[in-house]
Amino acid sequence: MDKIAHESDVTHHYLRPKKKFPNVWCAGCGNGIVMGALIRSIDRLGLDKDEVVVVSGIGCSSRMPVYLDFGTLHTTHGRALPFATGVKIAKPNMKVIVITGDGDALAIGGNHFIHACRRNIDITTILINNKIYGMTGGQFAPTTPGGSFATTAPYGNYEKQFDAVKLAIGAGASYVARGTVYHVQQLEKLIEGAIMKKGFALVDTYSNCHTYYGRFNKEGDAVAMLDWFKKHAVPINVAQKLPPEKLEGKFVTGLIHETNATEFCEEYAMLVERLAAKES
Repeated sequence: MDKIAHESDVTHHYLRPKKKFPNVWCAGCGNGIVMGALIRSIDRLGLDKDEVVVVSGIGCSSRMPVYLDFGTLHTTHGRALPFATGVKIAKPNMKVIVITGDGDALAIGGNHFIHACRRNIDITTILINNKIYGMTGGQFAPTTPGGSFATTAPYGNYEKQFDAVKLAIGAGASYVARGTVYHVQQLEKLIEGAIMKKGFALVDTYSNCHTYYGRFNKEGDAVAMLDWFKKHAVPINVAQKLPPEKLEGKFVTGLIHETNATEFCEEYAMLVERLAAKES
């Protein structure tokens, strides 16, 4: 079997057999690239379908669990992490993966995001960051750069943008990485590392929304936006050797932060055990 045929079989193996396609995503959307990267990462790790739960909120990216043949939850807007926390506490041996967008995770769900990082609960969060609300009509999001245009910012966004990587590091996450939908092989390795890391893991994934963000800001079609990722991404091992002025207008990719800290479910289990011992 040639390589392309094998990869096609791998993808189909993890899609719901009775789900009708095509999907809801615009042609050229990066969400499909992220879904393929996630599938191949899980396959390479050798995880059984029944070992994995994929949880999402609301938004274009949050449709992903609908297509995947794992344990899945498609929940309410901004609430993927609370649902995922419940799953992880009930089933601590399962791999729990949250698929979320920048509006879902950092605006409506922003409080849940920082506290999931703070607790360091063993959840992998793949944040598909396209700088705008897509499904609801192109409103500006916490990640929309200042001066950029959106349906709710017709004269330019006057707010400052969140850096999800810095936010996660500051809040206490154990594994924080950034990739893009152009650099697919790097993205797969980052997702693999995130899944296997004990503690809260974030993969901030820059993706294209050419339908809204690209059109409003004259950044071109899907190909042009992927080309922008290609030209402006700097791997962290290269960035560490460059002076700040050489990184002006660029962004850093790769595993940016990793640390070892106690994990929430294990701490909770030890507390229960200690209290039970007192009563016996």
